[in-house]
Amino acid sequence: MIKLQVIGNLGKDAQVNNVNGKTVINFNVAHTERYKDAQGNQKDRTTWVDCSYWTDRTAVAPYLKKGTQVYVEGTPDVRSYTTADGRQGASLTLRIASVQLLGAKPSGGSSDSSAPSNYTPTAAPSASDESMDDLPF
Repeated sequence: MIKLQVIGNLGKDAQVNNVNGKTVINFNVAHTERYKDAQGNQKDRTTWVDCSYWTDRTAVAPYLKKGTQVYVEGTPDVRSYTTADGRQGASLTLRIASVQLLGAKPSGGSSDSSAPSNYTPTAAPSASDESMDDLPF
């Protein structure tokens, strides 16, 4: 099994679709890496990852807005294609297993949602959920 983890910002608002009776939330995440080229100039390289989150838990969808920073993990799928002008291309698609919101939407953007910036779709375990054993770690 290959697992891919990505931290980045959404490039546009997520879309909820129904495919053959199943719910999928589609969105894309951009991760920008800074590096220096051979001449020592600072450069940015942005990688876009198309994400498909097959889930019945659609409550997170309204919070997946353009610019929102997220952490996603899942299994990758590379798809090759031919453009209209005959060039070959490839895209990276990630079938999401889990998604977490990391931060608030960047300032300056408009949003019709009053979503809290600390919302995560999974609950954190409480102290009472921890196992009581004698291990020191």
